[in-house]
Amino acid sequence: MSHVQIQSDVITELKKRLLLKKADLINRLKIQSAEIKNGFDLRGDEIDQIIAVQSENAALAFQNKIRSELLEIESALSRMEQGTFGICEETDEQIEIERLLALPWTRLSIEGAEIREAVRKRFA
Repeated sequence: MSHVQIQSDVITELKKRLLLKKADLINRLKIQSAEIKNGFDLRGDEIDQIIAVQSENAALAFQNKIRSELLEIESALSRMEQGTFGICEETDEQIEIERLLALPWTRLSIEGAEIREAVRKRFA
């Protein structure tokens, strides 16, 4: 278990990115919620109704995706506060800085992600 401390300036930058992404996702969620609240036009023939229902389903799926991303961001921010940010949940090693810069909310190093994927495939 060799934890090399991530530089504080990198943590600061990643926290800033996470908070900006969080604000963006919350805004998107509000817009999407307003669109759903306004409803989809279920008037018209069967094809119009099918399109409206499919649009509503797509909007709800999009909301679920946003909520999932928000949970990951909150978890990353929490790990920053706890001092466990940047440590792979699978290997207990430091996550590559390049990976954190690309996916600041990631919980896994490349090796850890490969291990999880291999396990998932084996038991799928």
